[in-house]
Amino acid sequence: MRISSPLLRSGLTAAAAAALPVALAAAPAAAGPGISVSTTGTTVSVTTTACAQLNGSWGTASLLSGSQRDFAQGRQVALSGSASGQSAAWSGIAPGTYTVIVMCSNNSTAGTQTVIVSAAPSPSPSPSPSRSATPSASASPRGVMGGLGGAVQDYGTPTLVAGGALVGAGVIAGAWFLRRRSKPYRF
Repeated sequence: MRISSPLLRSGLTAAAAAALPVALAAAPAAAGPGISVSTTGTTVSVTTTACAQLNGSWGTASLLSGSQRDFAQGRQVALSGSASGQSAAWSGIAPGTYTVIVMCSNNSTAGTQTVIVSAAPSPSPSPSPSRSATPSASASPRGVMGGLGGAVQDYGTPTLVAGGALVGAGVIAGAWFLRRRSKPYRF
């Protein structure tokens, strides 16, 4: 005679269901209205869909260095684009941490985000066949900066591994539950 425990099964199902949102939260979420900032080498760019054109202007974006605290102190660039999206870019930016603020033409803030500009790797001679190529200890890791407003997180390898482990545990628990459920009950 087999005695099944619905409480055990429902507990495993709840654990699998709880693991999925936690794992999904580990990945950067797609932002709604706000801004998206990215770097390529020494160029910083920002895009948004939050601004509307007013008097022929979409608004202005400002790039602030670590010592600057006010929108007016930063390097300002006018937004360009269309109703489906606006953008601005700064080139020749020195390595460091910067804050990007986008102000729409109606004086509302579309968003604020911090970005890290990494030093460009110095060119090195190609290794000879007798030497092995190993990564430099001074090379900085490139992560993905995510977040809305002032909340910024760097989602690196440990976060992605933890999220993957939670998703894997949820998939295994779900498969186990469905497999057990498909077997006929024997009393």
